[in-house]
Amino acid sequence: MNTLVLSARNLSRNRFRTGLTVLGVVVAMLAFLALRTVIYSWTVAAEVAPKDRLVTRNKVTFIMPLPKHYVERVKQTPGVKATTFANWFGGRDPNNEREMFSTLAVDTNTIFEVYTEMKVPEEQLATWKQDRTGAIVGDVIAKKMGWKLGDKVTLISGIYFAPPDSPWTFTIRGIYAATARSVDRSTFMFHWNYLNDRVPEIARDQAGWLISRVTDPSQTANISQAIDRMFDDRDIQTASQDERSFNASFLASFSAVLKAIDIVSIVILCIMMLVLGNTIAMGVRERTNEYGVLRALGFSRNYLATLVVGESVSAGIVGGVAGVALAYPLIENGIGRWLEENMGMYFPFFRIAPGTALLALAFAVTLSAVAALIPAWRVTQLDVIDALRRVE
Repeated sequence: MNTLVLSARNLSRNRFRTGLTVLGVVVAMLAFLALRTVIYSWTVAAEVAPKDRLVTRNKVTFIMPLPKHYVERVKQTPGVKATTFANWFGGRDPNNEREMFSTLAVDTNTIFEVYTEMKVPEEQLATWKQDRTGAIVGDVIAKKMGWKLGDKVTLISGIYFAPPDSPWTFTIRGIYAATARSVDRSTFMFHWNYLNDRVPEIARDQAGWLISRVTDPSQTANISQAIDRMFDDRDIQTASQDERSFNASFLASFSAVLKAIDIVSIVILCIMMLVLGNTIAMGVRERTNEYGVLRALGFSRNYLATLVVGESVSAGIVGGVAGVALAYPLIENGIGRWLEENMGMYFPFFRIAPGTALLALAFAVTLSAVAALIPAWRVTQLDVIDALRRVE
């Protein structure tokens, strides 16, 4: 019988305590994977953003609009092959006010030239373009809200007021699917012209932000600078950057939250290590006499230490593997699906990254070995005579 098998069998000496310890490791793994997946899912949009797409916004702040005529100037910039624009509508369904989804007024003719990851059937797209009050929605939010083609949807906006006798009413004319993780599947899009015609005159002909596709991704920085230079002498200046940088700068406002989640995930692993260490220390104390017998029979101190570390690592492996295995049905297919359907604008792609799962397993094995270092050291310091005299 090799050392690893013997170490693993030692775990069955007190099955109740071992079971609770392994359960603690499983819970720690689930919590770690859930928190790390929150961070990954929150930042994945920045990581997978296309390199050939850039965003132009008001230089002062993102919430301030730009004159719509800036769009034509940007289109004429060398290296730009397509430009579109959008306004944040801030709409919500009064019948389902807890449901959160993005609502955008977009340029009908150019939006899907820039966001090529959004796929809409040709006949639905043609119908949408012909209907001034038509809307296209993501497949996830459509399923969640029970929307079907031809359904009438009334939204209320915290930004754009509508009188009770003339609410913001739309007709679902298309449902898009996403072919990449760079866009979410819970956005509600409608005609910018419909919005522009109904707002007060002072607020007309404004674009919230501009989005452009460039011909050469390696020139994105130079093209961004060229766009901004065009408006340096204007009252309203611009700030342009590639979509990845733009998303990263937006996430920077939540950096404290992400850092706190990161720290909590590490603290959970430290607690797991302490639980394991306590269990192994109790086992060593209970088997002091047995270790004395082994020493008397000629087994080396290093061999005894290996038994102790092996026992802890075995518990860590069992708990780590079980935790990762349970994470996929519970976190990815359970919590993840709920977040994608209910909070798709923040978590459009909630999946456990393979690297995160491997990191969790590596931590489970490494920390279980670290947890056993002190008990293992104590075993090597045992005096044979004193150990043989001790009976638990």
